Amino acid sequence: MSKDFIHDDPNDLNLANKRKKARKIFTKLNKTQPDNIKRKTRICKKLFGTFGKNAEIYPPFYCDYGKNIHVGKNFFANYNCTFLDLAEIRIGDDCKIAPNVMILSTTHPLDAEQRKNWKTIGAKINIGNNVWIGAGAIVLPGVTIGDNSIIGAGSVVTKDVPRNCVVAGNPAKIIKSIK
Repeated sequence: MSKDFIHDDPNDLNLANKRKKARKIFTKLNKTQPDNIKRKTRICKKLFGTFGKNAEIYPPFYCDYGKNIHVGKNFFANYNCTFLDLAEIRIGDDCKIAPNVMILSTTHPLDAEQRKNWKTIGAKINIGNNVWIGAGAIVLPGVTIGDNSIIGAGSVVTKDVPRNCVVAGNPAKIIKSIK
């Protein structure tokens, strides 16, 4: 896991306004009719930092800022995903995200006084190309997932995942390599 954490001050009005703006945008996304793909795409392009060609999200979807999320072409996220993006979240091409997945670049400090004051910290998450993340999986701050890897349903990814492998469990561990 990366030690390059960024810090968020909950009293920063600029950041609070950015979170409020993102909530307004993803609320529009979540209220859009399922078959209105053009409208969903327009909204996602407004919400995300990068929203690749043929990318699609099935609402509901939730995030903190949106602009720190970058997804490649042919990306797909199924129902009820949450991406907390205090730090940047980069997802490559041809990635598939199952329902109820959480990608969390944000956490709270170990120091009790900082937590009491609602301080948060974040570390960048990188997800390579052609990755499949199974239902209910959680990816924690600072993690990199290599190309072509599979994250088993319900897994909690606490450490980097090499390319071309299957990981599963809590914490996620390598189950096998993929050719």
